[in-house]
Amino acid sequence: MRNAATATKCRRITSSSSSFEYLAAAGIRDDGKTPVFRSAVGKTGVLTDKPINRVDAYRMVRRRTAEAGFKIKLGCHVFRGTGITAYLEAGGTLENTQAMAAHESPRTTKLYDRTGDEITLDEVERITI
Repeated sequence: MRNAATATKCRRITSSSSSFEYLAAAGIRDDGKTPVFRSAVGKTGVLTDKPINRVDAYRMVRRRTAEAGFKIKLGCHVFRGTGITAYLEAGGTLENTQAMAAHESPRTTKLYDRTGDEITLDEVERITI
């Protein structure tokens, strides 16, 4: 799968089996070099061959997170931190995470790493009064 990471760099990334399941379910698996995330014709659910624009993607995420009951407003970028954290928690390396996220520096990747955000009971019990 080709990922247009930035305006100046394009690279190929390996996709998981769930990506291929999405492509098959969307009916676009054999469409070749066309966008993975496509716009729809109105509210019909029929996909076009044009990419979804960033404003519509943002609106879709906001609408779906509100429907799911989230009280805070979430945008598309929250998935980047969630994906990086999930990968690292599953035993992934910082170097591979950095490569997949197309970060120049591991320091940038570490900004998205939320694996240390949970405070354990052991840590709380270190507090003595």
